[in-house]
Formats: sequence, structure tokens, C-alpha cells
Amino acid sequence: MITGMKNIVVFVRDFPRAKRFYQEQLHLPLVQESMAMMEFFPGGGTTLGVATALHDAAQSLVGRHTGITLTVQGIEQLCRDLTAAGVAFAEPLELSPWGKMAVVKDPDGNQIALVEM
Repeated sequence: MITGMKNIVVFVRDFPRAKRFYQEQLHLPLVQESMAMMEFFPGGGTTLGVATALHDAAQSLVGRHTGITLTVQGIEQLCRDLTAAGVAFAEPLELSPWGKMAVVKDPDGNQIALVEM
């Protein structure tokens, strides 16, 4: 019987650059870290894992749209801060009938959607 989801993992090639992006630029709360994996979002629910792509199968998953969407408060200021920090956007901030959305790229090109509803 499946009872829940532990984490969703994004694979990267440059672990230190990824840590800077996810922890310092996106300000995600770090739960734990090892030499090749870090997890964000404490509290016992699903975490976002960022792991070094050590195997060929993981290498092919680096630099793509992840399908991950993070909810944000103050998305306009966050996007200004990310732009000032040199973060690349796959899709700039847009307003829509349901809210605001932008898609950022981590240093390895993985795309993460940011939304404020």
C-alpha cells in the first residue's frame, strides 16, 4: 500500500551552483544535505530533492522542464530580485486570469514554474 510521496528530485551537474540557486536565490528552506543530494521544505510533507546526476540515466534528465510549480507570495519582487541576480527565465512574469506566473532556469537549465494566485 502506498501511503504518500517522500520527494520529487531534480538532477543537476554542478551541485554547489545548484545549492546557491535553490537555497540563496530562491530562498528554499533546506531540510538536509549530503554530498550528492539536498532536500528542501521541512515539515514532514513532500520535499524537493536536488541531486547530482551521477548515472547516465540521470544525466539525460538534466536541463529540462521539470513540471514542478512552486507557489510564491510577492512574485513580482522575487522576479526582480532573480533578474538582478542574473537568473535566467524560460518564461518572463505574466499576468493571467488565474494569477501570475514565471518560469526560471536553474544553473543547469532545469525549469521551475513560480506562481502567485
